[in-house]
Amino acid sequence: MSTEISADEFELLRGYIEEQCGIALGDEKAYLIETRLTKLMIENGCENFGEFYRLIKKDPRSGLRDKIVDAMTTNETLWFRDNHPFTILTEKLLPPLTDELRAGKRGPVRIWSAASSTGQELYSIAMTIQEYCRAHPGVEPGQFELLGTDISPSALFIATAGRYDPIAMKRGLPDSLRDRYFKQDGRVWILDEGIRKMATFKKFNLQDSTMGLGTFDIVFLRYVAIYFSDDLKKQIFSNITRVLSPGGHLIIGAVESLRGYSDAFELVTHAGGNYYRHVS
Repeated sequence: MSTEISADEFELLRGYIEEQCGIALGDEKAYLIETRLTKLMIENGCENFGEFYRLIKKDPRSGLRDKIVDAMTTNETLWFRDNHPFTILTEKLLPPLTDELRAGKRGPVRIWSAASSTGQELYSIAMTIQEYCRAHPGVEPGQFELLGTDISPSALFIATAGRYDPIAMKRGLPDSLRDRYFKQDGRVWILDEGIRKMATFKKFNLQDSTMGLGTFDIVFLRYVAIYFSDDLKKQIFSNITRVLSPGGHLIIGAVESLRGYSDAFELVTHAGGNYYRHVS
């Protein structure tokens, strides 16, 4: 048995991974396949990565695809990541939207977390909305529709359950919000049912068409496009413009930029962070 991937095997699996989930692996990333897929290779009785690739292609319905996607996607996330997107949400984006809600000029506000991982980002948005509604009477959390999508089945399972271990709870969650919106059951922290019901999670590949998702007022697409090729980034941002309402907003990662990928947005700065307004 060989757990060292050859150049030919790397090319085959690199192409398969990009085809399935969009992740573009550079020439120096062979070690990622070795470290993340060796266990799956051995569990499936393969002697090398060439055999493993042939097994994947022989029976694409075997469930191996989802296991490979789970292994290769990072699923790095935390509560209120970078902080400024949630300040922007509270101070700049929610006020005009909730003014329209109070005046009866619009339907529900729709927000999409487009790479929701295990749910911390979308639930951080939900808690932000709950806190905003507490401080601003006349608007209710039920007037918001929150969608989280991800390609990883195991990440979506955790997100939907709303149950987190102590390590996850320590990553960015203020004690005040932990105490208000979670209860502890042994080593597991269980999210408040009201927050959990604000969010809907579904499996979605960002390479696919967004047209079936409906229209959104705000889209969070954070720290996922950095793993994609330039062509795929352009395609994804183009797809987002099709489902983002006129004047709607896109929030990406703090180290990311739309420059060179889309000219359909205007850059706006607030609270030490950037966000983008849909202008065309």
